[in-house]
Amino acid sequence: MNRRNFNLGLLAAGLAAAAPLGLAGCAGGRAGARVTAVDTHAHVFHRGLPFVPGRRYTPDYDAPPDAFAAVLDANAMSHGVIIPISILGTNNDYTVACIRESGGRLRGLAVVDPEQDLAKLDGLAAAGIVGIRLNLIGKPVPDVGQGAWRELVAACRRLDWQIEVYDDAGRLPALLTPLVDAGVKVVVDHFGKPAPKLGVQDPGFRYLLGLGRTGQVWVKLSAPYRSSNETAAAAAPMLRQAFGPERLLWGSDWPHTGFEGKARYAALRAQLDSWIPDPDERRIVLADTPAKLFRF
Repeated sequence: MNRRNFNLGLLAAGLAAAAPLGLAGCAGGRAGARVTAVDTHAHVFHRGLPFVPGRRYTPDYDAPPDAFAAVLDANAMSHGVIIPISILGTNNDYTVACIRESGGRLRGLAVVDPEQDLAKLDGLAAAGIVGIRLNLIGKPVPDVGQGAWRELVAACRRLDWQIEVYDDAGRLPALLTPLVDAGVKVVVDHFGKPAPKLGVQDPGFRYLLGLGRTGQVWVKLSAPYRSSNETAAAAAPMLRQAFGPERLLWGSDWPHTGFEGKARYAALRAQLDSWIPDPDERRIVLADTPAKLFRF
């Protein structure tokens, strides 16, 4: 299944939104619904949004929030978290609109420019944003101890926000060490993204394991295909031992950008059962931990 067929499948199922923002039936409004399972990593977008120039790719399909809601429903997930997609840059309007229309079912992160957006953070927090995301793939690692970056980190700590980091494992020490030293909550995407050829022997992944003792770092068991299924299977018990279920999260990475047609939501969710076989620990990963961290 290619991206075109993926989108046609959504249309055929009646899931692609007709409304201008793609918000119709956004998330089946569930104000006050009990948190039973949270997908902590999904992207929503449609082709009518203002994509940034110089982006790495341009989607040829829509992934609106009502389609995400349908996937959540089909897989017994009570809540979800919108992770901003890089093609929207620092424009968080669509994420905020989706959260607002979700009836409490969704939370989200924002992407901000520390030089321009510090005054916006309180408003974003009031709108249901619970942290920021740093997607550093192909970008320089910022010096978060200086200037506007230092102010941004301090603001995140004041708001009790998380800073979510997506980068190759080998580059994690340069950013995570100063963030942990600053006392802010840190979430690391996709098993820490070890290099496929190194797997769990990646020195950056080994460094990540050592952060389990800080109590400030969470790791997402998500998108195993961005390293390899074999690496994920080997990494999961090591992360479980280092962080405990209280510092682990699960996310689908829906709609699996770059891997459309190869990844299946239900299969990804089933992998968690093998990574965390104890049902009580799995409940902590799926419900208890994300409910607290994302403020459901």
